[in-house]
Amino acid sequence: MRRSRVTTVSLLAALVLAGCTNAKDVLEPSAITPPAASAQPAQPPSATPGTAPAGTPSPPAVGATTPANPAQSAAALSKTRLQIAPIVGASVEAATPLTAELQTRARQRGITLAGSTDQTATHVLKGYFSTMTEGKDTTVIYVWDVYDPAGNRLHRINGQQKAASVSGAEGWPAVPPATMQAIADQTIDQFAAWLGSSAG
Repeated sequence: MRRSRVTTVSLLAALVLAGCTNAKDVLEPSAITPPAASAQPAQPPSATPGTAPAGTPSPPAVGATTPANPAQSAAALSKTRLQIAPIVGASVEAATPLTAELQTRARQRGITLAGSTDQTATHVLKGYFSTMTEGKDTTVIYVWDVYDPAGNRLHRINGQQKAASVSGAEGWPAVPPATMQAIADQTIDQFAAWLGSSAG
């Protein structure tokens, strides 16, 4: 019985990944890791990437981590200089509202953004995006990796956002700006929550 459940879970995972690779714009394979990695630091290079035990639960919400002292969180956020790397996989039209909202939300949370040539960045955020259109809905799948200035991955944020397709289009033309803005808000909020919990 257990073996058949494991086989079913494995087949479902394979079907999900196959569905992603059939999308017009797909995530790079290196952007996909076990769901549990979203709330934990990156595994050492010796760990096998892209593998998760059968029956792995959905990633816990970042807000579920133990919150730090508010003063420590605020101090950690104020010392942060976040550099956002070019977005991979999204069209320019989709990335524009995303980037604008990332900047707005970061300022609201007290996070300073560093330019692409700024050598004082404390963290680098790299995003990988893909879309999947099913019927009248389009889902944006996203993965953000947080790196330190030396290139070591510290954290991963991932998720998906579904919205009604615009004008019956498919892929990126079907994604409304509000969907990308919502992803930006969630991303900065989860980054701030992780940073605050790390400060504790």
